[in-house]
Amino acid sequence: QLAGRWFLVGMASRCSYLAEHSHRLEATAVMVTVLDGQSLAISTFRKLDGMCWEIRQRYLPTQAHGRFLLKGRGYGSKVDVVVGETDHSTYAILYYQKGRSISVKLYGRTSRVSDAIADKFEQRVRAVGLSEDVTYYFPQYGFCDAADEFHILDGELQI
Repeated sequence: QLAGRWFLVGMASRCSYLAEHSHRLEATAVMVTVLDGQSLAISTFRKLDGMCWEIRQRYLPTQAHGRFLLKGRGYGSKVDVVVGETDHSTYAILYYQKGRSISVKLYGRTSRVSDAIADKFEQRVRAVGLSEDVTYYFPQYGFCDAADEFHILDGELQI
């Protein structure tokens, strides 16, 4: 049910890179494909220095429904991914936890979501101890639909 195209609408994170570069946020689109009926293939399309890049990841299923594991490179670099809330047709709120740090992302089927959904996202952000000063909203224009063969990365997207 998560399959298809999504847009990254907002994100809350204490990531220092995000804070330092928040003025350079780019419109980000995500394509979700369900593999083998369980794991998710995630293709994130975003611009970096004016070029469209595709970052490919695989979210592996866990025993619990709505929970996935994203394995990074190296020991201890796994990220737990939890689908916190979704209606599958309009929005999805996902939690990403790596060690003690947590971030929350809001995805929409369109690049804009209703105020009610934005409020839900902000409530979820506050519930995990994050605040408005570490909440960022992404541009609603300038999306990439594809990347050429030279601009594809396999692995973990660090934002």
